[in-house]
Amino acid sequence: MKILWFIPTLGDGRYLGSSVGARATDLPYLKQIAETVDDLGYYGALLPTGRSCDDAWVVGSALLSVTRRMRFLIAVRPGLMPPTLAARMAASFDRLSGGRLLVNVVAGGDPVELAGDGIFEDHDTRYAVVDEFLQIWRRISAGEEVDFDGSFIHVRGAKLLIPPAQRPYPGLYFGGSSPAAFAVAAKHVDVYLTWGEPPEQVAEKIDTMRKMAAAHGRTLRFGIRLHVVVRETESEAWECANRLIRYVTEETIAGAQKVFERFDSVGQQRMVDLVRDRTKSLEVSPNLWAGVGLVRGGAGTALVGSPDIVAERMKEYAALGIDTFILSGYPHLEEARTFAELVFPLLPLELPPAADFHCFVSPYGEIVANQNRPNG
Repeated sequence: MKILWFIPTLGDGRYLGSSVGARATDLPYLKQIAETVDDLGYYGALLPTGRSCDDAWVVGSALLSVTRRMRFLIAVRPGLMPPTLAARMAASFDRLSGGRLLVNVVAGGDPVELAGDGIFEDHDTRYAVVDEFLQIWRRISAGEEVDFDGSFIHVRGAKLLIPPAQRPYPGLYFGGSSPAAFAVAAKHVDVYLTWGEPPEQVAEKIDTMRKMAAAHGRTLRFGIRLHVVVRETESEAWECANRLIRYVTEETIAGAQKVFERFDSVGQQRMVDLVRDRTKSLEVSPNLWAGVGLVRGGAGTALVGSPDIVAERMKEYAALGIDTFILSGYPHLEEARTFAELVFPLLPLELPPAADFHCFVSPYGEIVANQNRPNG
């Protein structure tokens, strides 16, 4: 298993939906989290993207110098940036980090936020843009010079002069629960991600994606995004989970759910469905709790239980084909340590390797006319 944590640039605290126990996610605090994640042996960390958080590329760059092994899963946003610029950003980060970049491809799911960024395409059209973006990004990142005339993106002589450390390029991660998203994942990505749905729903997605990727002569790896609430006993864990929402009011829930309902993200709507009928238990599958999704967009479920129970539930997902777990907990600093101390010894972990990449370092001097390496 590859276990990644989460860098909470959109805010952190002890409780959901409340300023009680809230923390400023300034650089010193984010450094503490990154150093803890790095020291404990997490494979890496996800940095969120969107207008509700600090820019992931800037934050990731600020955290490079205080970490040694952990990888950074950072978003590229087709439609917000051209593929050539995204490839240069990724290559630079990958080289400067010693090959520690993972790339998260995000199409966006909130039409209101997207309109604020000047993006007005509908859901399926955005994924068509992602398809063209990745055709170009993959080819130039692998060293090709590309001419491309698509329906949305046009480039002439596009190329990447200075390559990334990882070849042919850093791993591509991608999530989406619609047919349009499935089609893009099957053609382009390395790791297909799902939010934390019940195992039977995850199994269905994995089966679909394996068949679609095979039609392109490809194989995929799979990952899942979850929160975790782990304590030495199951009863303690459930008490802690319930405390997370102690300050959440019906008014707060109604306001949050109204925002989520405007999303055209199929994955977000599947999260909303898990909490739509709150007269039932928020435990939507054994030890899978949907309470986080009452007020939080995106990943809305948590594994709750003792170390043995949580490890067993993770192994159940692993048996379906999941090898990458992207986890988080509130507050993120303490919970990164709690999870590692209690659950790591129970899991078959793949630890992050020490950087051992032969990065491009120019022995040529300054590149002539921004185009050619000097001779002699």
